[in-house]
Amino acid sequence: TACEKEPPSYMWIYILLGNMLRGIGETPITPLGISYLDDFAKEENVPVYVGCLHTIAMLGPMFGFLLGSLCAKLYVDIGFVDLGTITITPQDSRWVGAWWLGFLIGGVLSFLAAIPFCFLPKSLKKPSEANKDKTSSNYSPVIISCIFQSQFTYPFLSDFYISLKKLLSNRMYFTLLCCSLLQFSSFIGFLTYKPKYMEQQYGQSTSKSNFLIGLTSLPPVGLGIFLGGLIMKKYKMGIMGATKFAFTMSFFAYSFTLLHFFVGCEKHVVAGMTVSY
Repeated sequence: TACEKEPPSYMWIYILLGNMLRGIGETPITPLGISYLDDFAKEENVPVYVGCLHTIAMLGPMFGFLLGSLCAKLYVDIGFVDLGTITITPQDSRWVGAWWLGFLIGGVLSFLAAIPFCFLPKSLKKPSEANKDKTSSNYSPVIISCIFQSQFTYPFLSDFYISLKKLLSNRMYFTLLCCSLLQFSSFIGFLTYKPKYMEQQYGQSTSKSNFLIGLTSLPPVGLGIFLGGLIMKKYKMGIMGATKFAFTMSFFAYSFTLLHFFVGCEKHVVAGMTVSY
């Protein structure tokens, strides 16, 4: 009763808004970037380029975990308190790392990486049209201008509804969408709880757990995506070939993932919980 209730903190609102803005900025990169590559690259090179794009997308979280590992070693109030007065270490359960420092570093790097996008042209000359006359090469900007005009002419919501209906009525796209949702849901859960599992079961610090996750889990995924693009280019797979290849690799991947059910540790002996007093 002598304890005073601390006033609630609303800092989570800033984190929520920051992540929302980050998501808005990141969303166009994948669909528009892949369409950009598919339109203006040679057909046999598209799988490699898309593989490189997704590989870099996987290397980003890897460096994020490594950066998080480094920031977790620094005290949360670094720069505001005398570190010589801190008596606890990162191995102490009361230790709080400088989690906010990663957001600042990542934000600056994202801003610098976004600058080259401002210099990309609206349209490029397609490989099949490289030797054609200038009139045919200027066809793409006309299409683009018509698209932009139609967006301003017709209401946005009605166009969005029609486009969404066409997409969801495409059985192949809808199946791929459901498959991707299942894959990413399991992968996000894996990355979210595995560091905590390593902390609790193996007695590792937050810094070391993030370091091990970033070093062991994400690079193999990025390497697999890149190798998949090379294999598709080498054997010039079509839609059916790519579908069979993806199904086979996914089947083996899920088969190996089932082995996680047989990996575990003994429960900690805690009086009143796992054993009686």
